[in-house]
Amino acid sequence: MKPKVSVIIPTYNRLPMVQEAVESVLAQDFEDFELIVVDDGSTDGTAEVIRKYGRRVRLIEHAHNRGVSAARNTGILHSRGKYIAFLDSDDLWVKGKLRIQVNFLDENPQYLLCYTDEIWIREGKRVNPMKRHSKYSGWIFEKCLPLCIISPSSAMMRRVLFQKVGLFDEALPVCEDYDFWLRVSVRFPIFFINKKLIIKRGGHPDQLSHRSWGNDRYRIIALEKLLSEYPLKEQEREMVLSEMKKKCQILSKGFLKRGNELEGRYYQEVMRRYGIEI
Repeated sequence: MKPKVSVIIPTYNRLPMVQEAVESVLAQDFEDFELIVVDDGSTDGTAEVIRKYGRRVRLIEHAHNRGVSAARNTGILHSRGKYIAFLDSDDLWVKGKLRIQVNFLDENPQYLLCYTDEIWIREGKRVNPMKRHSKYSGWIFEKCLPLCIISPSSAMMRRVLFQKVGLFDEALPVCEDYDFWLRVSVRFPIFFINKKLIIKRGGHPDQLSHRSWGNDRYRIIALEKLLSEYPLKEQEREMVLSEMKKKCQILSKGFLKRGNELEGRYYQEVMRRYGIEI
C-alpha cells in the first residue's frame, strides 16, 4: 500500500543536523508516511548514519554532489505518496506538523499546496523574523516576487502539482525555491496555516543562502523565465517587470560601485531587453 505522505530530506555534509531532522520526522504523531533521505554526495559519513535507521528511512545516494534541486527532484521521482513534504536537513519539524497539514489538504481539495509559520533560530538563539518575511494566503504571487516567503520545510503539496508546474530547476545553485514558488503562485492559490510548525536553524557556515553573494542574480534569472515561458496576464507581467527593475538597479549600482563595469552594464542591458527605463 502506498503511503499517504512522502517526506523528502535532501542533505549534503550535514552531520549531526540531518540526524536531528530525521528524528523530528519520526517523532510525528501521524504515521502514514515514507521518509526518503537523499544524500547528495556527502563525504562526512552521512550514508552510514542513515543506514542505521533501517527500514524506517529510505536512503538514496548521489555519486557526487549535484545540488539541492537535484536532490529534491530525485526524492520526488522515487516517492510514492499522495502528498509530498520537504524538510531541509538543517531544519526541524514540530510534533503535529504532518497531521495538521494532511488534515487540511484532505478537507480542502481546492488547494494544491499549504505551508506553515516557523520558528527562527540563529546561532542557537530564537529571533523574530523580519517583517519582509510575513506570510500570506490566497493568490500571493505579488508577495512572492521580492523574495522567497515560503520555506520548503514548511510546505506540503499534492503530487499532481509537479505535473502542472514541473520540478525544481537544477541550473539554479540558490533561489531554486523562489523560482518554484513563483511558478506555483502565478497559477494557483496557496494556503497559509498560521501555526509555527517548523524550526529554521540559520547562521551556520554551510547554509546555502549565505554562500552565494548577490542572490538577486538568480532571482532575476527566475523572473526572466517567467517572462519567457509563462503566459502572464498584463498585470502579472507589470509586477514582474517592476520587481526586475528594482533588482537589476541594485545589482548594477553595486557592481559599478565596486569597479566591475562589465557586470554593472550587464544588468543595465537586462533592463533594456525588457523595455525597462534605466
